[in-house]
Amino acid sequence: MWQGILTIVIIFLIIILPQAIRVVREYERGVIFRLGRLIGAKGPGLFFLIPIVDKMVKIDLRVVTLDVPRQEMMTRDNVPVTVDAVVYFRVVNPEDAVCKVENYMRATSLISQTTLRSVVGQSELDDLLAHRDKINQQLQAIIDEQTEPWGIKVTTVEVRDVILPEGMRRAMARQAETERERRAKVINAEGEYQAAQRLAEAAAILSEHPASIQLRFLQTLSDIASEHTATVVMPIPIDLLAPLLKKESTK
Repeated sequence: MWQGILTIVIIFLIIILPQAIRVVREYERGVIFRLGRLIGAKGPGLFFLIPIVDKMVKIDLRVVTLDVPRQEMMTRDNVPVTVDAVVYFRVVNPEDAVCKVENYMRATSLISQTTLRSVVGQSELDDLLAHRDKINQQLQAIIDEQTEPWGIKVTTVEVRDVILPEGMRRAMARQAETERERRAKVINAEGEYQAAQRLAEAAAILSEHPASIQLRFLQTLSDIASEHTATVVMPIPIDLLAPLLKKESTK
């Protein structure tokens, strides 16, 4: 008789103990319900549940990477774009994540998609391309505010890719090329202007010191003479011929 009772007890323990003993990892929390009433969140570690009476839901507290699918939308300046993003969030209140929303992963994904469409639709294309950090901060603030009642903390939102129509890309390429040509012409004109200024200053200095013209002339001849195949034709200064011209005029 005692052997039968002992056997029943052993069988009962084998069936009940696995349901009563729970182990929660360091990055998890167990939200416990007793007869449908919320008891609280436990963990990490080993603890016991009352079989049949207690139910537990495990919640992962690690950062979750959520891909926001590509969304086709119109910007504020009526440019069609396709945008996708990535959202990083984690559960900070396991009880709210279980009790206040049916599926916090799906809810966060949907709210991220609608927020992305809304923010991009209110932004111009130039802001979306050049000021992406501002768009990311705006997305993060809006999504975090809406998911906070669910025990969710959104840490980062990044717009991953902005796809433009082929015609718009060609137009932007032509615009960039035209802008580069304009800058090249401005730089060339600025160089010509500075060169003209320096030549004017040099001419003013040479006019004040006529001897410097002769020195510059001799320097030029020295530079030409460095070429072995060069033929130099030296003009005779008129000052050297002036005495001869005077003699001829007196005769």
